[in-house]
Amino acid sequence: MASSLPPDLFDQTTLISLGAVLAILFAALGLSRKVLSPSTPSSLRFLFIWHAFDALIHFIVEGSFLYHCFFSSIPVAEARRLPNFYPDPHNYLGHTDRVHGSQAGGQNPFAQMWMVYAKADRRWAGVDLAVVSLELLTVFVVGPMAVWVCYDIAKKNLRYNIVMIILATAEIYGGFITFCPEWLVGNVNLDTSNFMYKWVYLIFFNTLWVWIPLYAIYVGSADIMNAFKVRAATTRTKKIR
Repeated sequence: MASSLPPDLFDQTTLISLGAVLAILFAALGLSRKVLSPSTPSSLRFLFIWHAFDALIHFIVEGSFLYHCFFSSIPVAEARRLPNFYPDPHNYLGHTDRVHGSQAGGQNPFAQMWMVYAKADRRWAGVDLAVVSLELLTVFVVGPMAVWVCYDIAKKNLRYNIVMIILATAEIYGGFITFCPEWLVGNVNLDTSNFMYKWVYLIFFNTLWVWIPLYAIYVGSADIMNAFKVRAATTRTKKIR
């Protein structure tokens, strides 16, 4: 049975954070209108917007998470008084007496945003080595690849099919590696006691990076398979001649 809703479920930080995500989405939409040809198919227009949104989320939002994991820290004694205290792995960055992550970010807006999300998944309050390792790849590899896809779609370079499939596969794999450790230990760090934490933070926001990458794989694969069919037809025609 679900518990009563937390009193801070829709506090100012939560509303600003959700508004920031919408602002990033509108920025991606505006970019698509600026750089894409009017003749761009709706499927590619959608995927351009998604990859622009994806890149901005990785660089701005997840980049801020990494920043706090490496550059924000407070003494362990102080951190123990925090509501979502998440201890550092032993000897993280050579320290044993401090904790890092969003929990140590104080009033920084991005730290506050991640502490809102940490109410649903407390790993994001501090440093989880699996999460940090994945986010390093996400920010420094996946983010630039998303920009690459946008560039190729805008330039009508069919290479976007290959890059898009590689990127989508990485996104799906990353999502699995993020949550599989929790499934194996009974979701000890997850709070699914209310609609917002379970269905909005954990399920909706995370499965976006499953369903849309699957669609990207479908679109890219269909175009590649069509090219194979054209090549096969051309080869048969040459043989007949």
